[in-house]
Amino acid sequence: MIYDVIVIGKGPAGISCAIYTTRANLKTLVIGKSDSMLLKADKIENYYGFAEPVSGKELMETGVAQALRLGAEIIEDEVVGIEKTDIFKVTGVNGQYEATTVLIATGAPVVTVPIKNLQRFEGSGISYCTTCDGFFFRNKKVGVLGYTDYAVHEVLDLAVFTQDITLYTNNMPLMVSESLKTSLDKFRINTLKIRELQGNERIEEIVFEDGSREKIDGLFIAYGSASSISFALKMGIAIEGKNIIVNDKMETNIPGLFAAGDCTGVFKQVSVAVGQGAIASKQMIDYVRKTRKDG
Repeated sequence: MIYDVIVIGKGPAGISCAIYTTRANLKTLVIGKSDSMLLKADKIENYYGFAEPVSGKELMETGVAQALRLGAEIIEDEVVGIEKTDIFKVTGVNGQYEATTVLIATGAPVVTVPIKNLQRFEGSGISYCTTCDGFFFRNKKVGVLGYTDYAVHEVLDLAVFTQDITLYTNNMPLMVSESLKTSLDKFRINTLKIRELQGNERIEEIVFEDGSREKIDGLFIAYGSASSISFALKMGIAIEGKNIIVNDKMETNIPGLFAAGDCTGVFKQVSVAVGQGAIASKQMIDYVRKTRKDG
């Protein structure tokens, strides 16, 4: 099935967009995990229409219920990649989904990796994009830093360039779907906690907390879940710092691809995210209708 709209992220921006696109009779799929920062908000007192404080969890659940009532389809999955041909193909852990237009509403990346010298070697052996840089490590000894399905997906992407790949979990428990566990059988897994990265002009070695060391030619960072920046780097979406660049219509530099909410670097408020989601929906509705007419 080809959806009219796929929304990645089921926080305020994503659900707001889905409400509008569904009401416009567009076949809308929302893909997300229940890990929105909104769920951690105990009391919200400054959102319009609530005389009494409301929890972030309640606000989010109400929004999801509203989108479902209107006819949106919402599934729990982790998106690990997006690509565009004549349509958009969104790859999740549990399947692949296709749509005419896509909204990235994944929130701001919050996962940091407290490893000494990691930032020092960014661009000098440290990479955040297997699609961008995998080619430069053909037949080299490389690693992927991560512990989730996203990290496994990056390992598999690298396998077309080299077979000497190690997954470094940094002492985090491996949280991988059953469908992907067997994919790791032919790769090394190192669970030791990393103390620091060493090298001269480029990364050359990983030093672990127990004092042991491993030589390495390159290290790809895929820690936690795929973020808006992960998608941006792979697709060539214009970014500034850690934010996706959008215009006043929430359009990215890729036609048909939109972004809204915290991933655009705006004032991090529910009201702003909801508003951006609504603006994006208007443009996405117009984009789908124009595509249908041109087709």
